[in-house]
Amino acid sequence: MPTYREQTAATEPPPAPSIPADPSGATVGPDTLSRQRVIPLRHPGRWIAALVVTVFVAQVIESVATNRFFQWDRFGYWFLRPVVVDGLLVTLEVTAWTAVLGLLGGIVLALGRLSRNPILSTLSWAYVWLFRSIPLIVVLLFLYNFSAIYPQISIGVPFGPVLFSVEEARLAPAFVLAVIGLTLNESAYAAEVVRGGILSVDRGQHEAAASLGMPKLYQFRRIVLPQALRSIIPNYVNQLIGLIKGTSLVFYVSLLDLFGTVQSMGATYSGDIVPLLMVATVWYVILTSIVSVVQFYVERYYARGAVAVMPPTPLQRVVGQVREGWSLLTARGRT
Repeated sequence: MPTYREQTAATEPPPAPSIPADPSGATVGPDTLSRQRVIPLRHPGRWIAALVVTVFVAQVIESVATNRFFQWDRFGYWFLRPVVVDGLLVTLEVTAWTAVLGLLGGIVLALGRLSRNPILSTLSWAYVWLFRSIPLIVVLLFLYNFSAIYPQISIGVPFGPVLFSVEEARLAPAFVLAVIGLTLNESAYAAEVVRGGILSVDRGQHEAAASLGMPKLYQFRRIVLPQALRSIIPNYVNQLIGLIKGTSLVFYVSLLDLFGTVQSMGATYSGDIVPLLMVATVWYVILTSIVSVVQFYVERYYARGAVAVMPPTPLQRVVGQVREGWSLLTARGRT
């Protein structure tokens, strides 16, 4: 049984907070505290580092903009020339076809690796191992010279009659060879991205869906895949950015993409090699920047069920910073 002192201490109200005194010793009242301005914590080191970085970046921009070696007048001449735009369209077309086919191939290979069938699992693992081991340029060169090894492609009964035959050169022009080579390489890397995303989904989600009697395909489409996409999207967009730059290798299979066009024009106009390379560089930066912006909004869309507050967009961040700065200025003006 608690004593009388313990019962009294348990029922007594907590002591009132002490009111600080000012330097003169007088007691400060609540009205005085409410009128005091809250001074935010200063971080001078951050501002000094930001100032140093800003000055350095400004110097780099100024040196590039004023250096005559880059020939910015010739850069402006070549930037939107029809021959460069045609090469850019080829790059976009090859990238689009390869991204779609490579992702589909990666999904099939990832499901094959996760399959309980030992044959499918082994073949999928062997494919990924092989094409991650061979450089992309070797794959493209091998396909480009494939007609020397197999002049005709035939379909029929093994060791029996041929049912269908076609010349390889007629079946696979340069564009098709480029897409096939890039897709074979991209599928191997996309398979590991998709497999990692599927494995990131908690096992309890699979068990809960199975306990409800959902079919396997429905479980994958409605339960597993939406959650796996949160892990797949950043990694696959990274692969997609590498693919955009990797399309520059299709020049070696006689396909004039953006880089191939720049190379050809540089060989013809030797005095414009540097501005032509800058044209290709700027276009690649623009393409990868667009992909990065799309990635942000796609990630934001699939984060709806995983975060309590949606991350702000870049425009919302700028507006918030402006409003915060304005509120600080107006608060200082009132004081």
